[in-house]
Amino acid sequence: MGDESEPRAAMPSPTAAGGPAAGESEASLREEAERRLRALAGQDARLREDQWVAIRALVVERRRALVVQRTGWGKSAVYFVATSLLRARGAGPTVIVSPLLALMRNQIAAAERAGVRAATINSANVDEWELVHAQVERGETDVLLVSPERLNNPDFRDLVLPKLAAGAGLVVVDEAHCISDWGHDFRPDYRRLRTLLAGLPPGVPVLATTATANARVTRDVAEQLGTGGGREPETAETLVLRGPLERDSLHLSVVRPATAEQRLAWLAQAMRELPGSGIVYTLTVAATQEIAAYLREQGHEVAAYSGQTDPADRLAAEQALLGNRLKALVATSALGMGFDKPDLGFVIHVGAPASPVAYYQQVGRAGRGVERAEVVLLPGQEDRDIWAYFASLAFPPEAVVRATLQALGERGTMSTAALETRVDLSRTRLESMLKVLDVDGAVKRVKGGWQATGQPWAYDSERYARVAAERAAEQRAMLGYIATTECREEFLRRHLDDTTARPCGRCDNCTGVHRTAEVARAAVEGARERLRRPGVEVEPRRQWPTGLKELGLSGRIAAKVAAEPGRALGRLTDIGWGNTLRRLLAESAPDGPVPDEVFAAVVAVLSSWGWERRPGAVVTMPSATRPLLVASLGERLAAVGRLRYLGSLAYRLGPPGRQHNSAQRVRALHATLGPPPADAADLAAGPVLLVDDRVDTGWTMTMGAAVLREAGVPAVLPLALATTT
Repeated sequence: MGDESEPRAAMPSPTAAGGPAAGESEASLREEAERRLRALAGQDARLREDQWVAIRALVVERRRALVVQRTGWGKSAVYFVATSLLRARGAGPTVIVSPLLALMRNQIAAAERAGVRAATINSANVDEWELVHAQVERGETDVLLVSPERLNNPDFRDLVLPKLAAGAGLVVVDEAHCISDWGHDFRPDYRRLRTLLAGLPPGVPVLATTATANARVTRDVAEQLGTGGGREPETAETLVLRGPLERDSLHLSVVRPATAEQRLAWLAQAMRELPGSGIVYTLTVAATQEIAAYLREQGHEVAAYSGQTDPADRLAAEQALLGNRLKALVATSALGMGFDKPDLGFVIHVGAPASPVAYYQQVGRAGRGVERAEVVLLPGQEDRDIWAYFASLAFPPEAVVRATLQALGERGTMSTAALETRVDLSRTRLESMLKVLDVDGAVKRVKGGWQATGQPWAYDSERYARVAAERAAEQRAMLGYIATTECREEFLRRHLDDTTARPCGRCDNCTGVHRTAEVARAAVEGARERLRRPGVEVEPRRQWPTGLKELGLSGRIAAKVAAEPGRALGRLTDIGWGNTLRRLLAESAPDGPVPDEVFAAVVAVLSSWGWERRPGAVVTMPSATRPLLVASLGERLAAVGRLRYLGSLAYRLGPPGRQHNSAQRVRALHATLGPPPADAADLAAGPVLLVDDRVDTGWTMTMGAAVLREAGVPAVLPLALATTT
């Protein structure tokens, strides 16, 4: 939509699909573009040369363009100004594929400032979808933002997307590095864009934007954009506009406290001195909650923020930070791309991301509208363990993929839950794999689940291996960043293949001014006490997995066989007890009696439990890998608590092995777990403490509790050293 002083009825009639009017000069078009930019960004705003080149390519030449420019450069200005120009010339609405809700909210606000009517379709506004669709059809929306997940929703894909593609005046792919599996933040849903772009009518311009793409990712994205549009043959190929990535407000430094408690004490102290408000990034959801709780105890106004945070709470947290009502958000990478607070004064990472590219993208949130922003990395001992965990979620082995295709071929349409009974993958990995297979044409998402297409499909093992090798190289590069004695910004920019990278003159290595890791002993002790505070609640399973009716297991778990809420000493992802527990439970760690320090902490967990009725006995779970650890924990707890130790449950047919999803796990346990370790009179005497080393899916404890409850135990209280949830 144009400025209010230029009603649409008075605008030049369009030539072709929103092209410039006959006789319209390039100078007048640029003048109009400048005017629309000022409506968006203020009266002092002027188009950068590459911004104009991109706008001209979209509006005049109607070609496909990839813009790789630093955070804060003004990439969104390109597509909002281009939208205004195209809409003024009769083009259809712009469709923006945008990956994060925070990004969408900021983009809608920016669009409104420029007089552009914007709406969004995403998982947080389901109730508004019909209204938004109607507004688009009536021509009342200039910009429609959609999440990549919508692109393969069956109704949206089959009913809405074709109309959007046919009538779009411009298609924008924001954060386009997500398309590439070479990128640091590859998302299978983004691969669906290739199908969307291939189906666009001739002459519909396409813009892809990102701030974090090295040369390899840039080439990959440009190739996936393909050819299209362009009034002349020489403009048919994708135009790539890549600029320098220098951020002259950022002051990068690395501080390496020796322990987790020193890191937290250092963080609390630094936040009293750092300017303005900022973001504290962590690698796990558990760490956001743990660190935010500690900082609040230290008097800082902060909030935890992750993909598991309720959408309404996420919005409230964003608004509180934008309004400077919070000192910081303690966040995972869920708060990332597109979050726009120009005066953000600092970004601190408690734990290093697995890639220099990902790190530079996140720190780019800071310093857009201030002269100086502090960027500090506090690496931790657990970082590599967390990297390894996320790396383990890569594309599954060929045998697992083939089993999935075979199941779909035999059964027809199957839901993800039904597939879990046939394919041993966690729900998250299974859904991710199916999305990739969908884009590859081997399966199709339909109402009710997934179907095999029957089309030939090849497992590209060489590519998957190369991607894995690239990830490993990125991790080594991140370690190199931590250890380097040279310019830190130059190091990061070179890993983004920025050929203009030079020493920044601002980072700790350039200036020789290094932040000390020293913190007052009392502060460290206080942080240690907070981190070593034992005990997290473990919620019992409430519902049986789908597809197990033949075992008599379906629907809600009956109260007569259910476990009570349990406890664990800590989460494996915690930065407090997590480090100790990861070492104790590592696959390479030897089995042995429970360490005294760990046992004392478990006793503290029991002391603070607050159960309705004190347990009278202890039963341990059978363990194929750590029988000494589990048995010693159970026996010592019985002794110190003056409880009866009734022994261990058993596996009738041997250990069930390791299963990755709920249905497979329950089926395997059902076949082998039992019998109870004592006679009915002993079991019925009172609640039983059921002890194991760790809780992963929660089904081992659930099935163990069911065995005991069926034998007469009135209540089962699960207790584990660690939980992975």
